[in-house]
Formats: sequence, structure tokens, C-alpha cells
Amino acid sequence: MMRIVRQPQTPQGQARARVALAAARGYVHCLMLLGLLGFGSGAASAQSTNPNPAAAVNPFQLNLIAPVDPRTGRPMSSFPVQQGGVLGGPTKKPDKAQPLLLEGDELIYDTKRNRVVARGNVQIYFDDYILTGDQITYDQNANTLTAEGNVQVREPNGNILRGDKLITTDDFRDAFIRSLSVVGKDDTRLVARQAVRKDGNVTEFEQGKFTPCKSDPGQPPLWCVSAQRIVHDPQAASIVYQDAQFELLGVPVFWLPFFSHGDPSATRRTGVLIPEIGSTTALGTYVKVPYYVAVSQSADLLFQPSYLSKHGTLWQGDWRQRLAIGGIRGEYTVKLAGIDQDASTLPNTIDAAQKARLDGWRGSVQTTGAFSLSSWWSFGWDVTLESDDSFRRFYKLDGVLSTSRVNTIYTQGISERNYFGARLYQMGGLLVQDSSNTHSKVMPVLDYNYIVGQPVLGGELGFNANFTNLTRQDGTDSARVSADANWRRKFVDPIGQVFTPFVLARGDVTKFTNGFDPDLGVGIVEDTVTRGVGAAGITYSYPFVANTSAGSHVVEPVGQVIARTASVSQRIIPNEDARSLVWDDTLLFDTDKFSGWDRIETGTRANVGVQYTFQSNKGGYARLIAGQSFHLAGENPYKNPGLVPDSLNGATGVAGSLVSNFSPRSGLNTDYSDYVLGAYLAPTQNFKVVAQGRFDEQSLSLRRANMFTALNLGPLQLAGQYSYSASDPTLNLLTTQQELVTAATLKLTDRWSIGTQLRYDIDERAFLQQLYQVKYSDECFVLTATYGDNSISNPALGIISDRSLMLRFEFKHLGDYKYKTSILDSAFGTTQVPR
Repeated sequence: MMRIVRQPQTPQGQARARVALAAARGYVHCLMLLGLLGFGSGAASAQSTNPNPAAAVNPFQLNLIAPVDPRTGRPMSSFPVQQGGVLGGPTKKPDKAQPLLLEGDELIYDTKRNRVVARGNVQIYFDDYILTGDQITYDQNANTLTAEGNVQVREPNGNILRGDKLITTDDFRDAFIRSLSVVGKDDTRLVARQAVRKDGNVTEFEQGKFTPCKSDPGQPPLWCVSAQRIVHDPQAASIVYQDAQFELLGVPVFWLPFFSHGDPSATRRTGVLIPEIGSTTALGTYVKVPYYVAVSQSADLLFQPSYLSKHGTLWQGDWRQRLAIGGIRGEYTVKLAGIDQDASTLPNTIDAAQKARLDGWRGSVQTTGAFSLSSWWSFGWDVTLESDDSFRRFYKLDGVLSTSRVNTIYTQGISERNYFGARLYQMGGLLVQDSSNTHSKVMPVLDYNYIVGQPVLGGELGFNANFTNLTRQDGTDSARVSADANWRRKFVDPIGQVFTPFVLARGDVTKFTNGFDPDLGVGIVEDTVTRGVGAAGITYSYPFVANTSAGSHVVEPVGQVIARTASVSQRIIPNEDARSLVWDDTLLFDTDKFSGWDRIETGTRANVGVQYTFQSNKGGYARLIAGQSFHLAGENPYKNPGLVPDSLNGATGVAGSLVSNFSPRSGLNTDYSDYVLGAYLAPTQNFKVVAQGRFDEQSLSLRRANMFTALNLGPLQLAGQYSYSASDPTLNLLTTQQELVTAATLKLTDRWSIGTQLRYDIDERAFLQQLYQVKYSDECFVLTATYGDNSISNPALGIISDRSLMLRFEFKHLGDYKYKTSILDSAFGTTQVPR
């Protein structure tokens, strides 16, 4: 017997049957269409799989160069991360405990055939899923569910699935859908003549087409992949195409009998990555074919050999692993690179003796690690070992501006009031004039800082200690232990004046061999020197505050007087960590302006300055500070730093020459220091300026300057940095040094943009580096064309200036392809000559 249930007519028109069927097993499962075809939310969108270590990002790159993933070191995708998609990973199952609501023009209960039929604009709502169709039939005998006529499923993630007919078992392990069309939340589309789900997991599409590109009705998409058969395995996160072809604007471009890639949920999957092809002046034509191996959930390997037409095969392998052993958690990487070098293929700018040394196997090992040992303690390393100084730069594994190599192993502990750090260093120069003298080992450097938890005499008491042991293959060896105790307290009187008295006591012992006395001009075989300095001082400030309708203004004069031990014996102590002395506004009120422990400030000094701060009610900010330092009594340690042979302290220069311990023209070497000025301006979130300058105390001529600015005007982004240093023969700067670095991007339309990045030597009136870029970007495809002109060269190391053109193609969900060439001389009508 068949029973038809109809709703009576109402004055408003035909009402629809509306039934809650929380216990209807078949209808509960009909909302599992997400699991039916494997569409929808995946674990995550595809990520870069190259286990390269973190790479530094140039702040002037803006959007000109593809941003680098700090975890992998590879250029990041231009497409935003999508959770889910048309071909997502394992699906989220609906909650069977949720009620199911069914609407339709009529419901038919066929008790004879044991079927339930819903007809006429049927809608089923369940756990944020919506299924619609002209008719839905649940056959309890066959345990099948059939939806016919304008079948559509709207999933919680925004995907929409359409078809003419859907047949599935009630447990949804097997299913069939005809005339399939799927539109993802990100407008990714898939159409197929039919789709079949097997074994509750794998879905097969017949005569399918896949594209993430939008297109107007009747127009082909920019690109798509069509195949006679597409197999999607969400558990394996893989998509396999059989008898496939890639179409561009509807025209077949190339055909492949078989290829596969990870679905959008695949973060790591073993397989061949897209090759990189290019040509450079130094390397010739090259082809890199990366192969990625997902070893386990916590480890992977990237094997990427490169064939170089001029030099043979460059072998590279990158290993990365995350570890969790007890409370120890972290990650380490190991990168290997090597080539069997034929010296005859090296540039003629390298001399014969150097070529002989480079013949045979050359290579490098890079390894980094960072581990958390507990909530306070961490451990790590950053080490690069290489067969020779030029290998990594010549084969473009490092930038051409790399001039030194510093290897580090460290452990440190940080708490609220304590810090302990232990570091081992190995340092070496990468310049032609560098020798074994410039290679040194610091084993170890120990630092300890402690601040007493309770106030002492109403103020803060702290302790600092440092131990450094440095050795060289041929030069000065030294070991030093230093410690200080410091106390300070702040007082504010009733009218707002701020007084901060402080005291400091420091002492150290240094033992060294193969040293030098700059006063007598003789070497010192071995000696031990002790030093001790006591200091007391006070810092005074009186801020004047004015509040206006625009914001707050603060003008604050600051004065500081420090009395120290008049002089100490330190001129024969090797200077290893206090050679860099840059006098600017950031050091104005420091109690010791040396950069390290090897030199101590002595005598009595006064520091005075004034700073103005404006804080806008709308978020703008401005800060200006200007000041000067005065040497009042005792020995001025900045006045005569002394000269030492470069062969003893590791400085670079002409062999056998004398070099300064630090610059005698620092601006602090006279009783009246140079003036320092700092300006920090951010009137809006889209504009900022940071400028620092040092001016001669007599002539007010500029001695040193640095300025950085960034401006964002909607489609236009600008950034620039200017640096200036006056001549200083003691540092081998015979002329002024001026350099300008600029970057700019302009978005011409929603899809087109241009950009440039320039590095210009103002004194030489020559560009050191130039980069120009044109970029097209839409929802499914990105093309970036970048032209670069590098004029930096070091012929003795085989590093020559060149011009390059790089094309990068990015296809959404399929990855990117890169082509680079530096054989551009004929195209630009000039002959490239090494400089």
C-alpha cells in the first residue's frame, strides 16, 4: 500500500512539507556527500616542501621579489592558503547526533517497496550541509539513496556540487554521480561526465576537466587540465591524471600519458618537483631536477642534482627533521653540495695556482639546529664547512656580498631575572686578502646576567660576567674574564624632575700570547693584564608636557655626569670585540660607549642632550633627539687607540701593515665630541622615516649619516636607504663613501604591477645592482619577469658581473616553474666585461 502525504492549501499558497527526521538513517547519510566524492576541507593547503633553512629577507624587497618562507627558505606561493577546495583531503564527517530537517512539496511513504520518496523542490538541512533536488528516494531494502533532477549539495566550507543523478549506498562507501560539476569556495572548478566512488575513499572521474581559473560564459579558462580519467585518493592526498593534456585558452599545449601531484591538502608528498632551467655566464646552461622524499611525518629529504653545461653535475641534498625526545623539541637541517671540479673549466681570471688547488672535489656542508630543552633552556647551531672560500658564491649558493663565515654553536637559558649563554665560534674571512690570520676560534664565550629580585637601597642591583677565549692559527691568542656590579635608582621630585643616580664597579683579567705594544712598537710574547674601574654618576631629566587637541608634546632636556677611574692599563690588551665604534644618538647616554669588553671607558665624562616627542591622537608619532658628549678629566680612551700589525689581530689589510685598533676619528676622540642627531618619524601608518647623523663639532660638516624611509600610497610602495661615511684613512676609507638603495612597486591594474630595486654608488656614479620586474597575477596564474644587472665582481674568486633574466610561472595547485638566463648581452646590445 502506498500512502501520500500532502499539505492542504493555505491562503498564502502551497505550503511545503517540513519534517524533522533525526532518526532516518538514510537521510543522515545523504549529507555525507562531502565524503562521497572526497571534496571539501583538507588538512591544509599545499606548502613548500624544500627543507632549506631560514633565509633572511631584504627589507627593501617590498613585493618586488617573491617573499621567502622563513621555515623553508623557498619563495612562497603567490596564492593565499585555502582550507579545503574542490579536491581536498580526508573529509569531516557530519555529526549524526544533529537533527535532520527535510522540506519538500510532497512526501511519499511506499510501505510495499519499503521506500521513502520526497518530491518537488526537496531540501535537506543537516549539520550545516544543504542537499537539494527534484526528487530524493531512500530504498531501505537496497540500502541506497537516489537523488535526481538538479541535484546540488552546498557544503559548510562553501563548495557547491551539482549533478543530474546521484546513487549511493546508505553507508556511502560506494556512489555514482552523473554530469558532475563542482565549484569550490575559491572558484576552483571540476567537471566530469560521471564520477564513481569506490571502497569508501577513492574517487574516479571520467572525461574530467580541472581548473582554478574563472571564465566568462562560453569562453575557455586561461588554463585547465583535462584527462580521460582522474583518480583522487584523499587518504593519500594524491591526484592522478591518465591520458591528460594541458590546455591554454582552450588550445591543447602538451600531452602526458600520466602524471600526478598532491591534492590541496598535501603538505608533503614524495615525488619529482618541477624542474628549474636556466643559463648563466659562469655556469652555462643548467637543469635542476628536484626529487622530494617524505621519509616520515617528522623527516624529509630533497635531492636536487643540477647539470651544468660548463662544469658537470652539482650534487645537492637537503635533509630536515623535527625531533621530540622527552622534553627536548626542535628541528635540524643538513644541506650537502658538491662537484667534481675540472679546473680547466674555471674562468681565466683565477690564477693557475688557485686553479690547481680547486681541481677535484669541492663542496660544502651546512647544518642548522634549534632545540628547546625546557621552558628556560635552548640549544642550537649554525655551521657551514666548505672546501674553499669561493665554492658557495661561485655556484650561487650564497650571495656575492658574503665576505665572512661565522659558525656558531650555542646554548642559553633565560628566566625573569637571569640569563646565561655559552657560545662557540669559528670565524674566517672570504676575501682574497684573507689568510689563516683572519681565521679564528672563540671557544667559548660565556655570558651571565643577574638582577636581584628585591630592591637594594631602594634601587636595582645587577651583575654581569663574561669569559672569552680566542685562538688563531697564526696570530694573537687571548683569554679574558670580566665581571661588573651595577646599581641604580630613580627619584622623581614634586615638580617632575627625574634623578637617576648609579654606581658601577668592573674588573677583569686578560692573558694573551703573541701580542703587541702600540706605544713601544714591539711584540709581546706573553703577558697577563688586570684592570679595574669604578664609576659613579647621575642622570637628570626634566620633561615638559603639553597636551593639545592634536596630541601630546614632550620636551625633555637630559644631562648625565659619570666619574670613573682616571686611567687603566689596557693599551697592550688585544682588542677583539670593541673594534666597531659608531658614535650616534643611540649611545648618547650609555655609561660605556665601547661595543665590547676589551676596552673600558675611563675618566670623567658629561653627556647632554634634548629630546622632543610628539604622540598624535590619531596614531602618528615623532621623536627627535640631539646631543653631545664632553670629556672632562682623566684619560680619553677614544683619543689614541694605537696601531697593531694586522698579522697579529686578524684584521684585513696589506700584509705586514699596521692597522688601528678602532677608528681614531670616531667623533669621541676630542674633549668636545661631534654632535649626534636622531629623527624617528611616523606621521601615519603608511609613512615612516628614520634618520641618524653625526656632525663635526667645529665645522658642523657631516661625518656620518644613515636614513631609511618607507612610503605606502595605495598602489605605490616606496622604500629607500641612504648611507654616508666621511673618509677615514685609518680604516682604509680614502674617500667618502655614499650609497643609495631604493625599491619601488606600482600596481597598474588588479592584475599588472611593475617594480624596481636599485643599489647605487654615489661616489663612483655607478649602479652596483639593478633589478626590474613586471608581474601579472590573477586568481589562478602568476607570471613574473625579472631583469637583473649585477656589477659586483671579484675576478680572483671567479665571481664576475652579469646580467640575468628570470621568468617564474606559478599555476595554482600545480606549483611553479622557473627559467633564468644571464646570456643577455646581445639582447641589450652591449658586451659584458668583468669589472
